[in-house]
Amino acid sequence: MQSPKFDTCFFERYAMVSLATLLGEHYAHLENRDRPDLQDDALGIGIEVTRAIRENKNVANALVNEMAGQEVVEVNSADLRQIDKSGYAYGLGDGSLVGRNEYEYWSLALPMKRILEIKMDKVNNGFYGDFQEFDLFVFTKEDLDADQISQIIAFMMEKQMWQSRCYSRLFVSQIQALYDCDLVTGRYRKYKVNREQRRQFYEEAVVQ
Repeated sequence: MQSPKFDTCFFERYAMVSLATLLGEHYAHLENRDRPDLQDDALGIGIEVTRAIRENKNVANALVNEMAGQEVVEVNSADLRQIDKSGYAYGLGDGSLVGRNEYEYWSLALPMKRILEIKMDKVNNGFYGDFQEFDLFVFTKEDLDADQISQIIAFMMEKQMWQSRCYSRLFVSQIQALYDCDLVTGRYRKYKVNREQRRQFYEEAVVQ
């Protein structure tokens, strides 16, 4: 049996499954495309997906660990030869192997404030086209508390006051929890994500 593997759309699919499961019908018909990453033409929804984690291999491992819903351990060089050269290999606690793109893929992840600034500038400049609703989905390994989430919302609302195109919602995924932030009202809701749900999201997001 072929081992499941990551590709460059793994995070986008994980976000898509998360939104449909946790938030329901409004996000149930998204498709994985590009610029922005997730789209629903019928409802006019465009969602960009990104990561804001420290550029550190241990942090990357820990993120995959949580997303898979089980322990992740590095595999040895002999096991690596079982994996296609385009990927990497890490072993899950059940002994199976998963692959992902080269380590440089993680260098795309910048600290939260910087990545928010970049994405807000891009949506304002029309990089993601025209949608009735623009949303931003950010994966992070940081343990953000309620005050920090409120500060992030305030930061985005202040910057977007002067923009012609704005994000309506911000989704901050800490893997074990998802914050749904309304960038119009400033309110947010926290959804807990249990281990079984994480495993489900992971299995639907990987390429078999």
